[in-house]
Amino acid sequence: MPNDYFQFQQFRIEQGSCAMKVSTDACLLGAAATLTDATRLLDVGTGTGLLALMAAQRHPTVQIEALEIDEAAAAQAARNAAASPWADRIRIRAASLADFAASTPAPYSHIVCNPPFFRQSLPSANAARSTARHVSASSLSFGELAGFASRFLLPTGALTVLLPPPEMLHFETAAQHVGLYLAERLTVRHRPGGRPTRHISRFLHTGSGSGFEEQELTIHADAGPAYSDAFRALLSGFYLAL
Repeated sequence: MPNDYFQFQQFRIEQGSCAMKVSTDACLLGAAATLTDATRLLDVGTGTGLLALMAAQRHPTVQIEALEIDEAAAAQAARNAAASPWADRIRIRAASLADFAASTPAPYSHIVCNPPFFRQSLPSANAARSTARHVSASSLSFGELAGFASRFLLPTGALTVLLPPPEMLHFETAAQHVGLYLAERLTVRHRPGGRPTRHISRFLHTGSGSGFEEQELTIHADAGPAYSDAFRALLSGFYLAL
């Protein structure tokens, strides 16, 4: 079973009350998301608060809001933020994206999200974990996330999302419907020559969807457990040991 906490170099994530624990996916998204000219950042579905804390560590002035629909997880994320060196720059809100949109927040320079994406697998018996992992009528949809970003991003703002490749194709379509276009894609593989397992994609208001910058990252160096040099470099400021 996962530990009830995960210790990073500059902060600690307590996760006993959160359905979704610290994962490699979330760490990759938090480290790889482009935060150039970040002023106000929104983390949608923050869970433990990990992405918000990673953004705060990476960018010394960005103001961060983080949404979490599960009240127990939101409370734990708030405690994690309060115990961090950046408590004055992070605000956790226990709310759905729809309820938050109804409050008409000020525009954001950046929005980050690792949305639910298991469309065909069986839902978890744990209701909170199922909400966090599975797309359903009651969870965050791709269209809802894209629509919110289109409405509440600054004209120069960016939305960064992590999804498996098949689901990212669905998200790209949803984004284009609301005028957001793929600008950058980081393709993640577990090992050299392996199939792509995740895409970390950045969407902007400008573009046509026909051209984008593409990079690749391999987590492991070879068939063994050792991390690749690129993975080590990306997470070097966060993990205690690589």
